[in-house]
Amino acid sequence: MPASAAPGSAPPGFQTMWRELAAVGRDAGSGGYRRYAWTPADTDCRAWFREQAAARGLDYETDRNGNQWAWLGDPAAGDAVVTGSHLDSVPDGGAFDGPLGVVSAFAAVDELRARGAVPGRPLAVVNFGDEEGARFGLACVGSRLTAGRIGAEDARRLRDADGVTLARAMERAGHDPDAIGADPERLARVGAFVELHVEQGRALDLGGHPVGVASAIWPHGRWRFDFRGQANHAGTTRLEDRHDPMLTYAGTVLAAREQARLAGALATFGKVAVEPGGVNAIASLVRGWLDSRAADEQTLAAVVAGIERAAREGGTRDGVAVEVVRESFTPEVEFAPVLRDRLAALLGTDAPVPVLPTGAGHDAGILADAVPTAMLFVRNPTGVSHSPAEFAAEDDCAAGVTALADVLEGLACR
Repeated sequence: MPASAAPGSAPPGFQTMWRELAAVGRDAGSGGYRRYAWTPADTDCRAWFREQAAARGLDYETDRNGNQWAWLGDPAAGDAVVTGSHLDSVPDGGAFDGPLGVVSAFAAVDELRARGAVPGRPLAVVNFGDEEGARFGLACVGSRLTAGRIGAEDARRLRDADGVTLARAMERAGHDPDAIGADPERLARVGAFVELHVEQGRALDLGGHPVGVASAIWPHGRWRFDFRGQANHAGTTRLEDRHDPMLTYAGTVLAAREQARLAGALATFGKVAVEPGGVNAIASLVRGWLDSRAADEQTLAAVVAGIERAAREGGTRDGVAVEVVRESFTPEVEFAPVLRDRLAALLGTDAPVPVLPTGAGHDAGILADAVPTAMLFVRNPTGVSHSPAEFAAEDDCAAGVTALADVLEGLACR
């Protein structure tokens, strides 16, 4: 783990923080990150966060749901301005999704101090836990719990691929799972939350802009499709005698692409589990997970309904039973117009700053019903995210830090 700053020394700058964090949870084979919630890699990330708070003399605390906070000023005073993101990753994810927002938040605090700006409101940096949902299958667990968007008992029962419950994983990592749950008192302290994030697309790059402001998040959800057939021998069972769920699954994947294309939406089967999983065996069960997103909830519902209809029609043809379970859903989120417009005005003094929607979910979206929330995006020239190819240039990262510092100064220091 990186060493803490020596007493009295200056806190590490952006590039030093970035290099220290870059080594944590990186897979040597893929080059991507495997920072899953409540694992040793996550523990190392959390230790890094605490060290950054200590290096800056910020008051550190972990809330009941495992989210980390670093405070400048008295949190009990209320009306706080909070910034940050998350440090966990998807399987073999990129370096920027989440960590850019946390590193930039600490760097923006440093920039405010260098300017001599004195906050008149409490200011905090936050690391929300388990944002990606890579281990337990539900995104934004830390912020969902805090906002009361998932019940404590339901959260404790979440299981990973090895059958380990969230409660057990938290306990092993030293956090009390009995403490988790809605935290309205904490949210009542927050007057505004601004999350900086690498853009997960190329809109800024195509427009030649280093930084943009988010307008809204598309509605999105995750659905589990279970296709149950009959296990049998791959070498002796006639094609016409088979009840092969893999055929139905394959047809459903193709139907998802077509339904999304026709509606101008997005639909992805990105995870599949097969039982019994033998090369020379016809499967008895194929379980696939659908991620779908659209510009509005009516379109999203129509796309998912079309995919489910195609799955059931295929199941009837193939002699396969189909079950569909919605595992999560996040409605459309429009960021607080007053806050969004203020950010655009603060950053658009020389030239208008782009204001654009996103199809990706974020902790900011989860909190938007309870707290005035906004987002900044930093240009990603590859347009790739959730992959080691995700990228943001050093100059654009610096522009993001400056923009975030401008926003924090405008919100907290004036």
